[in-house]
Amino acid sequence: MARDDLPTAVLTARFGEATRWASLLHADQARKGTRIAYISHLLAVASLVLEDGGTEEEAIAGVLHDAIEDCHVSEAEIRARYGGPVAEIVVACSEKRPPGADWQTRKRDYLAHLEDPNLSTGALRVTSADKLHNARSILSDLREHGPSIWDRFNAGASAQAWYYGEMARVLGARCPTSVLTRELRRVVDALVAEIERT
Repeated sequence: MARDDLPTAVLTARFGEATRWASLLHADQARKGTRIAYISHLLAVASLVLEDGGTEEEAIAGVLHDAIEDCHVSEAEIRARYGGPVAEIVVACSEKRPPGADWQTRKRDYLAHLEDPNLSTGALRVTSADKLHNARSILSDLREHGPSIWDRFNAGASAQAWYYGEMARVLGARCPTSVLTRELRRVVDALVAEIERT
């Protein structure tokens, strides 16, 4: 039931434009090992951000959070289109991939990055939404298809359990009152239990 004392969330044409641009950027991409259009993940992240009380800038960053990492869009282009706050969140959500760095090193570096006290609330919210949606998808696929799903990934079940466990720990410590991080902890616990079961 809606509360009359709460403000109405308003999304402007900027959000629609960002969604359209993200659809174009990721048009030929699908979720790992599926035929699901990748934009579904980006829309899910934006939805989780908004449901957590995020701003329009955070929702825009949610639909664009993989633009640098997966589509090689520059920070400058995002900044020119959507402004500094959006660009800063997208940069903060982008994993660095130095040449020769293996999966484990990249993930450890990203986890350390999330512990930076200067990281914005918006970046933490978008990251939490991203990891929650990913963890939910992995858990659902594992229950539906079994351990063969790990063939889609660059790391196996035990490494993924470690990574998502650490992600839930770090984000939970940074945002202990967040609904997103509490839900991430529940989903990750269920994922680890399912990995151990299978």
